[in-house]
Amino acid sequence: MIALEIKTIKEFMNHLLNGEAFDSFYLEEASITTYNTFLIDGHTVDAFFAGTDVNGTPMEKPGPFSTWKQIRPICFSLMKGNRSPVAFKLVLHAGERYMERLRHNPAASANISHIKTLAVNIRFENQHLKCITGTAYDTFLPDKTIDNIWDEDFVSSLSALGIRFELV
Repeated sequence: MIALEIKTIKEFMNHLLNGEAFDSFYLEEASITTYNTFLIDGHTVDAFFAGTDVNGTPMEKPGPFSTWKQIRPICFSLMKGNRSPVAFKLVLHAGERYMERLRHNPAASANISHIKTLAVNIRFENQHLKCITGTAYDTFLPDKTIDNIWDEDFVSSLSALGIRFELV
């Protein structure tokens, strides 16, 4: 787990809300405070995907969470305007593409089956933006190899996007 303070907030927000850099992530939850506080639970609802749509096409549940790509326009509409949000918090999980890449990493292969999620918490408050990575397993693992890989990959991704940050 690492905590990063984002120094180039405008660039980060542009990638988060207007770009595709985070689109493959899943959204667990979002809390956005502007003139109200808006809460979004990213868990998909089984009942919505039961049966068929209006054209008779069977509905398929996409997974346990909605993707950031699906929810991004909603969050963007809540945050856009002439003023910054008072605060927001997003909990994102690594998507399937990343997990597939990790499965092919020999350093991670021993413990890959124990991963519940690789997450990043994005928090904005008091005009400061922080990203905190985290790893959840279904059991205790003393080996921190996967944690370190996740942290390094997230940092590398921010650097590749030209986002400036510092470890806190």
